[in-house]
Amino acid sequence: MLESLTVPTLIVALAEIGDKTQLLALLLAARFRKPWPIIAGIIVATLANHFVAGAVGNWVAGLFSPATLSWVLTISFIAVALWTLVPDKLDDDEASSLKRYGPFLTTLIAFFLAEMGDKTQVATVMLAAQYPHLILVVIGTTLGMLVANVPVVLVGNFAAERLPLTLIRRLAASAFAVLALYAAYQALKLSGYL
Repeated sequence: MLESLTVPTLIVALAEIGDKTQLLALLLAARFRKPWPIIAGIIVATLANHFVAGAVGNWVAGLFSPATLSWVLTISFIAVALWTLVPDKLDDDEASSLKRYGPFLTTLIAFFLAEMGDKTQVATVMLAAQYPHLILVVIGTTLGMLVANVPVVLVGNFAAERLPLTLIRRLAASAFAVLALYAAYQALKLSGYL
């Protein structure tokens, strides 16, 4: 049960490093200089977005046999591992057009929209399909977003100055590759090959 919380937290925290929503957090922090409404907006937007994504993942898990689901997850984790290696770019107009709503509402809207189809949302779908405790997965993925974004909001680009972004992306891709190997192992086991 604890794995349903800890693995999603770690995976999303790593995947979020260098992601467009992290760049968005940095941009919002620089523009508004009010960290707490921005952090609150990140929390609300992420919970809403990841709950929907988790519900989809939970639903998809019921559509496939355990062996087929393991193969689908294996392929999905490999795809997200490769996707994690590709740097995101932030469209500056995305945040600036919302600025008139204030820091909380701007963050809420911008983060919710930026997460649509993002790798952390896709990861949430996959993790919810893999782990049976939907609420723990959503809490874990939300915590992962906060682990990656709150320091950016509070300290600016502290981590980017000290750690090469390429290294962080490679760590995130490695975490998804490990999940792909685990899913492949489960698929082989469920298919009767092991």
